[in-house]
Amino acid sequence: MKIQGIDLTQIQEIGTQIEPVLRAVPGTRSVFAERAGDGFFLDVVWNREALAQYGISMEEAQSALSTAVGGENVSTMIDGRERYPINVRYMRDFRSDLDALGKVLIASGNQQIPLSQLATIRTLNGPAMIRDENGLRTGYVYVNVGDRPYGDYINDAQQALAKRLKLPLGYTLAWSGQYESSQRVRERLYLVMPITFALILFLLYCNTRSAMKTLIVILAIPFSVVGALWAVYALDYNLSIAVWVGIIALLGIDAETGVFMLLYLDLAYEKAHKNRVTMTDERLQEAVVEGAAKRLRPKFMTFATMTIGLVPILWSTGTGSQIMKRIAAPMIGGICTSFLLELLVYPAIYAVWRGWQLALQDQGNSLELNGDAEIDPQPGDTVLRIR
Repeated sequence: MKIQGIDLTQIQEIGTQIEPVLRAVPGTRSVFAERAGDGFFLDVVWNREALAQYGISMEEAQSALSTAVGGENVSTMIDGRERYPINVRYMRDFRSDLDALGKVLIASGNQQIPLSQLATIRTLNGPAMIRDENGLRTGYVYVNVGDRPYGDYINDAQQALAKRLKLPLGYTLAWSGQYESSQRVRERLYLVMPITFALILFLLYCNTRSAMKTLIVILAIPFSVVGALWAVYALDYNLSIAVWVGIIALLGIDAETGVFMLLYLDLAYEKAHKNRVTMTDERLQEAVVEGAAKRLRPKFMTFATMTIGLVPILWSTGTGSQIMKRIAAPMIGGICTSFLLELLVYPAIYAVWRGWQLALQDQGNSLELNGDAEIDPQPGDTVLRIR
């Protein structure tokens, strides 16, 4: 959690107030608010009049103090291919406290002036590190969440903070870390999912040249979503980004298997329609059964190939296996239910659609004769009797 405001001391105080609130939220493993304002510093205030009296410039004084306390690299020791810098500075006993630092000598011509005569040495408390984000000073509260989903945890945490914490004017709270990354990915999914679905529809329509056939192929998506959700629930996975990636990949597989099933049904129907002058309901059912049941082997081989390739991922243990399992789980469950429902439901829907088409064709080809009509055929004329 990021605390943003103006005063680092106030930000640190807000962080200490947040700690017990978040610690009481279910799912919290640990909470730590950084103490950004508890740093200890050595402050040297130079006396410019004294420096001018001894003829010492500010740069010379700063350089002498830096060399005495921090040291200066004067040479390098070479040991084979290794290099070690040689640093010269005061021993720890001569720079460990304020009195010892006051005795640090600053060169001025031929004389050495103690630091205590040139400056005031003191210790101060201040921020150890200053973070600045979006023009505001920022402090962090590190939260380690257990097995709870981040969305559920943050909802509970926000309710607890709203009840027990009152922010001063000009200070804000914002969640960051993995939750912020998941929010960005979720926003992208809101854009990627519709575009993916629209592209699948467009490609299917370009392939089938029929809106009805495209809708029939798309029926594989709800068939597969059932199995995908069952598989995710059975494996106790959350609807994470990896699961959504698997569902997006499943959409393409659904389109492929749906087109495969529709192709066999179309071939069987066209064969039956070509060999017979009229297509009755019985002949239509025979054609659908031939396209669905009698050509089961190629459909099963397609299903088995995809399943055999994905199932071993569920037992993987290497690097990245946790993500790959959540990608493969919805794909495996969706393929299984899509295969079964396509064999059971697809043919029935296809038969109903073709039956409607035949009924519309019969109505268009039928002639209605209203009233009584007498026909006097002449020799050589052909008489057409219509019922």
